[in-house]
Parts: sequence; C-alpha cells; structure tokens
Amino acid sequence: VQLQASGGGLVQAGGSLRLDCAASGSTSNIDVMGWYRQTDGKNRYLVATMSTKGREIYGGSVKGRFTISRDNAKNTLYLQMNTLKPEDTAVYYCNAFKTTTGGAYNYWGQGTLVTVSS
Repeated sequence: VQLQASGGGLVQAGGSLRLDCAASGSTSNIDVMGWYRQTDGKNRYLVATMSTKGREIYGGSVKGRFTISRDNAKNTLYLQMNTLKPEDTAVYYCNAFKTTTGGAYNYWGQGTLVTVSS
C-alpha cells in the first residue's frame, strides 16, 4: 500500500485546511485509515481514524474542529481542519492499517507539514 498525502501549508489561526491521502497498490482489506501528527520528530499522536465501517475516533484536542472522511471508491482519506490553532502546527501523516492471512501491517505516507501562525 502506498499513501500520498497532500494539502498541508501555512494558514493563520482560525483558518481551515483540508488534507487528502490517496491510497494505491494493494488497498483491499484495509481496516482503518487515519491521520497522526508529529511535532518533536519522534512520536506520532492520534489525530483521527476511520474504520471501513465508518467508525470515527478523534484525539481529544481536535474534537469538534476536525472531521475525518473517506471515499472508498477513490481510496482517498480526507481531514477537514477548521478553527486551526498554532498548537496544531505539525507534520501530519496518513496511516493505513491492514490485516491479511499473513498478519497485520501498518503503512505510512510521507507526511505533510501544517503550519498555523498566530
């Protein structure tokens, strides 16, 4: 599975951005797709995930401001980010979790930088 994230950039506090993540390759049996973000160059923290059944999970700091959605026909995941805050500044990574008879696999996109100015 290859994941291509796009849509990052510079925005003022209070503004909006949308991130896209296009999945290609062996995309069957992807159970969950989501977004994580990294600010310290080490740890990635949950932003939001969505299962193939549509179950959504959000990190506490983004609830009510970010919305995750998924177009299964296009194999594309979206993250609509509204009311952005400077603390949302991070590199955002797209993730896909897949299970097969051979095991479970995690895939990551290349990351896209979101910078929110105050």
